[in-house]
Amino acid sequence: MAAESERVDRSSHSMDKSITLPPNEIFRNLENAKRFAIDIGGSLTKLAYYSTVQHKVAKVRSFDHTAKDTEDDPLYEISMQEEILARLHFIKFENAYIETCLDFIKDHLVNTDTKVIKATGGGAHKFKDLIEKKLKLRVDKEDEMTCLIKGCNFVLRNIPHEAFVYVKHADSEFRFQNTHPDIFPYLLINIGSGVSIIKVESEDTFERVGGSSIGGGTFWGLGALLTKTKRFDELLQLASKGQHTSVDMLVKDIYGGSYVSLGLTGDLIASSFGKSATADKEFSKEDMAKSLLHMISNDIGQLACLYARLHNLTRVYFGGFFIRGHPVTMHTITYSINFFTKGEVQALFLRHEGYLGTIGAFLKGAEEDNPNQYSWGENYAGSSGLMSTSPDLNPMQRARSGTFDMLEMDRLERQLVNLPLLQDPSSYIPDTVDLSEDALAREYWLYCFEEALDGVVKRAVASQPDLPEAAERAEKFRHKYLHKLQTLRHQPFAYGSLTVRSLLDTREHCLNEFNFPDPYSKIKQRENDMALKYFQKAVKSLEELSWEQRQFALVRGLLAGNVFDWGAKAVSDVLESDPEFGFEQAKRQLEGMKGPPHKCALFFVDNSGIDIILGVFPFVRELLCRGTEVVLASNSSPALNDVTNNELQILTERIAAMDPVIQSAVKEDRLTLVQSGSSSPCLDLSRLDKVLAGVVRERHTDLVIIEGMGRAIHTNYYALLSCESLKMAVIKNSWLADRLGGKLFSVVFKYEVPLDKKNTTLDHVPVTPS
Repeated sequence: MAAESERVDRSSHSMDKSITLPPNEIFRNLENAKRFAIDIGGSLTKLAYYSTVQHKVAKVRSFDHTAKDTEDDPLYEISMQEEILARLHFIKFENAYIETCLDFIKDHLVNTDTKVIKATGGGAHKFKDLIEKKLKLRVDKEDEMTCLIKGCNFVLRNIPHEAFVYVKHADSEFRFQNTHPDIFPYLLINIGSGVSIIKVESEDTFERVGGSSIGGGTFWGLGALLTKTKRFDELLQLASKGQHTSVDMLVKDIYGGSYVSLGLTGDLIASSFGKSATADKEFSKEDMAKSLLHMISNDIGQLACLYARLHNLTRVYFGGFFIRGHPVTMHTITYSINFFTKGEVQALFLRHEGYLGTIGAFLKGAEEDNPNQYSWGENYAGSSGLMSTSPDLNPMQRARSGTFDMLEMDRLERQLVNLPLLQDPSSYIPDTVDLSEDALAREYWLYCFEEALDGVVKRAVASQPDLPEAAERAEKFRHKYLHKLQTLRHQPFAYGSLTVRSLLDTREHCLNEFNFPDPYSKIKQRENDMALKYFQKAVKSLEELSWEQRQFALVRGLLAGNVFDWGAKAVSDVLESDPEFGFEQAKRQLEGMKGPPHKCALFFVDNSGIDIILGVFPFVRELLCRGTEVVLASNSSPALNDVTNNELQILTERIAAMDPVIQSAVKEDRLTLVQSGSSSPCLDLSRLDKVLAGVVRERHTDLVIIEGMGRAIHTNYYALLSCESLKMAVIKNSWLADRLGGKLFSVVFKYEVPLDKKNTTLDHVPVTPS
């Protein structure tokens, strides 16, 4: 049986006591830390702990309007409150710094009831006495393979862009894969000193089905003998510069070309190191390292393919210190898998592969809290992201020597699941454009977000006028987010696929990091109060129109209201100068609404103010009058000027007091408000509140309406649903309008009917120039 622990690097530096650790950047929130776990390999240590983080949230509370009701009274009050957030911290550093890090933790760890630290990895026994002496915690060793599998399950379930295929020389080296809703079964090929092949069938069911003694340790050991190079990273550096063909015997060296009858091309390796037996010359270290890497990788690749076929599995993940994000190992493994399976199986790698053991060890220690009952989300503000895999980097830079790699996961308030109405959850991709694969789009959007930063900082400060330190916090936010943008310019793959959604979400995470939970709160409050004054007048004017005129006016109101996404300046001028505003095509699509009423419509809403009150509610009112139940899904937490569930509850209560149609629908449970589970201006239909999914099923929802640029254009533009859907937005960005073939303020109005429910192709108007 292959050894599964990492080999200890005997040339590792002596412990460096001079390293300075900025506490707020690495071991964050140690004062509230508990439940530690550690995974010590041959060269890297991974530490995990759980903490509770106190952060500000913006709460809205309705005023009592019964006793006195004046037009100048605001609808609700906004207050800042403290809330406790559960967070998991994972930190990776070289073993050279373990003593310094333990000293730092000991000096800053206070008020913890923790008595035990869970440990895994081949080096755990070596440092056991040191850990117990420094931290006064008992080391409790956990099974390495069990921890590895638990960690793998956790990241696959909670991080959407965790797995990727590696494509050398492509515009983007990384092609991130959507995780299938059911992550099981899969094959995990763990390449440590040897190779272990594990079949994973469920959360607690896995089996080591095979392995090999020829693994990473073999490459390292033989490489050291051949090249006199002792460091693993340096060996890979040599391999990245070598030419294996000077050492390996190829098919064409034997037959003068391809062996056609056997289907063997001339460039195929016939014998690893075959030329070294007969050639009368010295071979370079680089060429020998490259030949050795191919030999080991091809052997592992063929073994993985045979086990994948034997167990009929197509999801094959590779991990272990042999992989560790190195481009040369990922490329050779990928090539081998493609060759032996003829492209039927892809070699999958994991963004957080180095953390699997420590995540699993932590989960073992926290079983009484049952962490798997929750959904978790990566906190981009506190996570390092995937490093560049460029082989041109010095190997010590690649290992982040003297620096630290961090991952933070926040426990989400809502358990997240797929929207049951996705046509094929396994192929659903939320985002319309992958910026990591589109250099022009990437540069444009990074520039846009940098240019908008001054405005975001000003708005953040203005949202907290009574707090004098707000300006200082806002500058810290600016610095952090700008650093993230600069990182993403050079490493667009750092947090998975780079998209407009991930740029927006990273900004929200950074704002929350510095206690700006809702910079638009006062703007939303003001716009909601203003729009409410016109609601009854708008409804009255609609009721005076014929059916066809009213449908057109409703859609026009929806789209016009959606234009007033805070910051879209020249919009009102366009509405004044062009009353049709490109709605003629959208009007024709309304024929789909003439048939029998839908049973239930799920409406993902967008902005506060004019959009929700004068656009969405009149449209919802019409659906209710037609006999259609309506579920309004809004953000659980603030993002830009989007309406939150708390705000929508107050708005609905106020509108119901004005309008008997809305009032009776609320009383009779025909109008329901639910949280989406999101805190983003965009929408990922594979990560929605479990309660929402239940309501969708119970109500037999047969119409989904998605509104706004973030939810219907940046995301879900190509999403296919199993029921009828309506996606609508106004393009408020000239670059995006041009990309989609329209003009600024063009209308997107897509009314789609699933192919199995109609004989013709989908009716939709992708973009209608205004």
